[in-house]
Amino acid sequence: MGSAERFRAIVVDRETDAAGKPRLASALRELTLADLRTGDAAPDAAGAVELAVSYSSLNYKDGLAVAGKPGVTRSYPIVAGIDVVGTVVGSDDDRWAAGDRVLLNGGGASETRHGGYTARALIAGGSLVRVPDQLTDRRAAAIGTAGFTAMLSVLALERHGVSPTDGPVLVTGASGGVGSVAITLLARAGFEVTAVTGRAADNGEYLRSLGAAELLDRDEFAEVGKPLQSQRWAAAIDSVGGVPLANVLAQVRYGGVVAACGLAASPDLPTTVMPFILRAVSLVGVNSVEAPLALREQAWARLATDLDLDQLDAMTTQIGLADVFAAADDILAGRTRGRTVVAIGGGDEADEAAS
Repeated sequence: MGSAERFRAIVVDRETDAAGKPRLASALRELTLADLRTGDAAPDAAGAVELAVSYSSLNYKDGLAVAGKPGVTRSYPIVAGIDVVGTVVGSDDDRWAAGDRVLLNGGGASETRHGGYTARALIAGGSLVRVPDQLTDRRAAAIGTAGFTAMLSVLALERHGVSPTDGPVLVTGASGGVGSVAITLLARAGFEVTAVTGRAADNGEYLRSLGAAELLDRDEFAEVGKPLQSQRWAAAIDSVGGVPLANVLAQVRYGGVVAACGLAASPDLPTTVMPFILRAVSLVGVNSVEAPLALREQAWARLATDLDLDQLDAMTTQIGLADVFAAADDILAGRTRGRTVVAIGGGDEADEAAS
């Protein structure tokens, strides 16, 4: 692709409303490679890799960015999309050559660097991971940041020695992307999984199909409770934060561990040190954005072998680039479940080549 050839991308930029107040807004625009090479969101010229993007995905952070909510994008104008899956077209990084299938989760994409909602991307080569041979581009995007975060959370539980014989594991935000993949991974590993959802009537069958043994209503965790409650869970994966996380910590058994990877409910944590001191509970933070390359490669190697790909397909919905705006509203309103892939360009051909 020449530098003057045009392609579509979803761009977030700063605007001024009718009252003269600044705001963030997103739009589908036509760009050139020159647009990606200039501005604060451009990668460093040394080591940049050009990709023909086949797929991206929709995550909660993508919903925030596309809806113009503050806290995600920090450079402007910037291409949205925290996930990128595609094929190398050209590379200034010796690690990558034309034809390589690669992916990126986080790593500053859609925050300080251009992301994946674009037919062409320029990405720092040091941030990329090779797509495992077992995965098509579409499946790699379906896993995306949510599935990658779920795997990081499972690895955190493993590092703390949690095994299926220790007792049930709780997963909050169960019908979302992180929760759905976490349930699938845990159940396949032999854990008894309890899923917390606010839509049991709608999603109960779906969550059980992923491997959840029991369902709990999220209202049970919505009110501030005692700092120590009945001991129920050997471990937990939490993607909501706030009061629900405080209640989860209060219910974890002695020596248990909670992997915290999200704040959909709140960034606050209204609890005390009692679960940590009196029950030796560990709270482990999971950061998918800044995970080092070795950990990224480990997580993706495990996802390629540990995840039930048929279940992944069953939880995946596909949309086009122009559909992202409506889908962003849906994910922020809690109307989505599982994973949503965004087909951008060449996806069918990439799938055929990888299958």
